[in-house]
Amino acid sequence: MSTRAGTDVGAAATRAVGLDVGGTKTHGVVLAEDGSILAEAREPTRPGADGVVATAAEVYDALAREVGGPPGRVGVGVPGLVDAERGVVRHAVNLGVDGADLPLRDLLAARLGVEVAVENDVNAAALAAGALAGVDDVVYLSVGTGLAAGVVIDGRLRRGAQAAAGEVGHLPVDPAGARCGCGQTGCLETIASGRALARAWPTPDGSPATAVFTAAAAGDPAAVAVRDRFCRGVASAVRILGLTIDPERIVLGGGVAELGEPLREQVVRQLHVLGEGSPFLASLGLADRLTLVPSGHPVAAVGAAILGGSP
Repeated sequence: MSTRAGTDVGAAATRAVGLDVGGTKTHGVVLAEDGSILAEAREPTRPGADGVVATAAEVYDALAREVGGPPGRVGVGVPGLVDAERGVVRHAVNLGVDGADLPLRDLLAARLGVEVAVENDVNAAALAAGALAGVDDVVYLSVGTGLAAGVVIDGRLRRGAQAAAGEVGHLPVDPAGARCGCGQTGCLETIASGRALARAWPTPDGSPATAVFTAAAAGDPAAVAVRDRFCRGVASAVRILGLTIDPERIVLGGGVAELGEPLREQVVRQLHVLGEGSPFLASLGLADRLTLVPSGHPVAAVGAAILGGSP
């Protein structure tokens, strides 16, 4: 398989397991042939290569018990740069594996005794977003700790030559802005991400995103300013993706997107502001293409199962 192409969203999937391996938890699902979720399981992710593999195996075993037998082939969504052809994860800092490639596919296949496919978690989520929307051209914009997009074009996942397609969060937009974790200055992620919100509106407990949106809705002018700058950044990401890829649908997901409709409404408002002076931009109807992942839907795990169940 070329690193420039990927799983066909329209491919028929057998019953399969999807594992969303994150820095804090591993969430697994068993997906039926009709796309329904048969079982779910979660475990805290233990760091390091051995910990990641052991945690994934525990979740797989829990799912097997839930469905009464081996649940099927496995797809894994994982943060970091992923060589999907080799099943290797690079720069898996959030998993406690830094400075070395992690051959996750081979390690998990040996541990579980089944076929395993490995993909970047945002790319996996894009597969599920396309299936949910019923479209062949979709961008899944993950607004979480960072900011990144998964891209499906003509039913095919676009990874890019260096597995960096969709890294919209690392586009510099403000030369005088904050230094980004990627080493550049003023990246979009320094404005439109959960990490950026936490810096702009620190809270002793709970979600900074929820806190700032609640305060803004109550009329706090400082909160309104923080919310609007953040949503303007997300709208800028939507504009960039619309102008470069022109997808049929753009789906917001990630931890911050759990805010739900209030987030979509404010991003739509900022998209209209961006289009006020440009009949061309307004004519693209980006706001009309913007939707949200259904609340609580394990989109990355479901996308990983689609990946694992595809021929």
